[in-house]
Amino acid sequence: MPRPFTPKVVTANALLEGDVVYLTEDNRWSRRLGEAELLEDEAHADLRLIEASRLQGKIVGAYLADARRGPDGPEPVHFRETFRSRGPSNYPHGKQVDLPHR
Repeated sequence: MPRPFTPKVVTANALLEGDVVYLTEDNRWSRRLGEAELLEDEAHADLRLIEASRLQGKIVGAYLADARRGPDGPEPVHFRETFRSRGPSNYPHGKQVDLPHR
């Protein structure tokens, strides 16, 4: 028996910068997971992934990542996506440039 569908977001990497990006409801690529379109229907999620994959001149490696509804938009479910949403793991560039250094 197939597992029930769980909500997803479309994610990829920006082709030129390499940053993690998320597809928004209005077809933009955002670097903020909270702005991503939360896909709660499997057929719609598959369609959005196909649409995203056509944008290979802007992104690379599009896929559906598990997510859940949060107070500020979609939130990651798995550690890998939490890690990706935070940006590079080395300082001082990317999403982490404005974070205080420990």
